[in-house]
Amino acid sequence: MLAYIIRRLFYAIPILLGVNIITFALFFVVNSPDQMARVHLGDKHVSEEAIQSWKEQRGYDKPLFINSDSDSPLTDTIFFDKSIRLLAFDFGKSDEGRSIGADIQERMWPSLAVQLPTFVIGIWVNIVFALIIVMFRSSLFDYAAVTLCVVMLSISGVFYIIGGQYLFAKLWSLVPISGYLPGADATKFLILPVIIGVISGIGAGTRLYRTVFLEEATRDYIRTARAKGVSELNVLFKHLLPNGMIPILTSVVVVIPSLFIGSLLMESFFGIPGLGSYTLDAIQAQDFAIVRSMVFLGSVLYIIGLLLTDISYTLVDPRVRLS
Repeated sequence: MLAYIIRRLFYAIPILLGVNIITFALFFVVNSPDQMARVHLGDKHVSEEAIQSWKEQRGYDKPLFINSDSDSPLTDTIFFDKSIRLLAFDFGKSDEGRSIGADIQERMWPSLAVQLPTFVIGIWVNIVFALIIVMFRSSLFDYAAVTLCVVMLSISGVFYIIGGQYLFAKLWSLVPISGYLPGADATKFLILPVIIGVISGIGAGTRLYRTVFLEEATRDYIRTARAKGVSELNVLFKHLLPNGMIPILTSVVVVIPSLFIGSLLMESFFGIPGLGSYTLDAIQAQDFAIVRSMVFLGSVLYIIGLLLTDISYTLVDPRVRLS
């Protein structure tokens, strides 16, 4: 297993380098530092002095790849400062002079406070609903439930957020409409985002898990269990569920790293100071350093998710060879 993990880690290195190079090209080749300065300054007729000053303040006045005028031609470049250092998780500073790494460490906890319970409760709810639908498969209840799932997954997440805020916060005054406090005081602000997150994911999650369980229900061991007179509840929970969790687990594990990033819409609408709102604020403020860092962090977490998926699949399914 250890050798398998090491091989997977080595496979991830060229992927991460490729993502880093592509990100650098998008930010500094396709969109040159001069263009970034003009966008940030907000004036097409801004003076060259203002552009040069903006670039010097942010370290964008150096050559992209090779600095022939420096004693360190390879390290005294934009590519080294803004791209290579990301591989060491040195995110640098934002346009406001704040440490991006410190901001990430601070803002990841509010994101986890929302996303982790939403993730856990959502999986449990979707699995239970999917098993209930499978229990009444090919019935009117099955068709109605599938139709409801399709309708729910077709509705925009913004509708769930606005509708939940109106019903639970404004109309019934059960929870605050938005805001966030650290520590235990955050609970009252997290209830509504978690509920909305779970409800908005029922359509897609239940439909997916229903498909997995229905495919598993056609296996020979399920027919054998029913032929032996095993009750339907025991067939579902003792036989079908453990085996059906194998493909579900692999699809779930890859989502785990994204919990750290948070949700752009959820955090913005509810005023939660997580990484999602952090990224959106950076986009609106044209803070390219933060946006670039979050793109890189997202790619790292996605690669970690793929690695965890491979490892989890080999752990739960002994038929998979570690090759």
